Amino acid sequence: MKRHMILAAAAATVLGAQVTAQAQHANFVLFGDPNPAAAKQDAKEKFVHPITSPYYAEDSFITSDVRAWFVYHNFDDAPLGSGDAMVYALQVRLALTDQLQFVAYKDGFLTFDTDALDEEGWNDIAAGIKWNFIQDFNNNFHAAVGAGYELPVGDAKVLQNDDDIRVWGSVNKGFDQIHFGGTANLLIPVDSEASMRFIWNAHVDYYLANWVSAVIELNGYHMLDEGDSPVPINGVDVADLGGGSDVVTYGVGAEFRVIENLALRAAYEGAVTEDDADLFGWRITLSAVYSF
Repeated sequence: MKRHMILAAAAATVLGAQVTAQAQHANFVLFGDPNPAAAKQDAKEKFVHPITSPYYAEDSFITSDVRAWFVYHNFDDAPLGSGDAMVYALQVRLALTDQLQFVAYKDGFLTFDTDALDEEGWNDIAAGIKWNFIQDFNNNFHAAVGAGYELPVGDAKVLQNDDDIRVWGSVNKGFDQIHFGGTANLLIPVDSEASMRFIWNAHVDYYLANWVSAVIELNGYHMLDEGDSPVPINGVDVADLGGGSDVVTYGVGAEFRVIENLALRAAYEGAVTEDDADLFGWRITLSAVYSF
């Protein structure tokens, strides 16, 4: 019994310790030094990075981190038939200064196993620059803008080769233990056959304890101009297929912080909208973020 009490006390000490992923500032900055106000923040005031829609959901913070992703996506019967897809990806973010960040937001390997498509291959590669132009740690309010480009180097057999310019803006506001964020993305096609798309993301997380936060997110995928593509399908965040109706999804998940500077996250995502002309069924997203 004494041994069990010692182990229980040790576990409580670990979970109660200030073990948090540095989700709101970079320890490493390539040019200059981190903002000293960021390091002084209480753990409960720090935001959780977005979990769902990882290519387009972006917060306003300047961090240096590596994010590993695994996504399991289950399709409805239409338009690809029953089956699933899986994505294995790695994102890199690097603080160039305390207000400027390099963001490599898309890469990885994608597999389709459906009635209509049984292929695997590499994703496109996309990267950009983010500027955190409002950095108010006293009021926990932040805003940023960014721009990136998706190189059409992926395998066309897994619906890649998008070739578009992305511009985005984000805002984050925290109130003690609860934190809100949002992103607005405009994807401008370089190819005339591709579509112009507007993608938005909304995020809220709640600090439950030093080692865990709850997360709720919404994502919207809207066609502004379908271009010359004859495909009547909304590829959401998988691919630009040039058509289809608007899609809105919801996600519920959590972040776990049991090792310093490492966050483990998981979320379930489903569709709010119902339409046969999109690629969204439901998905599970797993992610690990190592901050440095």
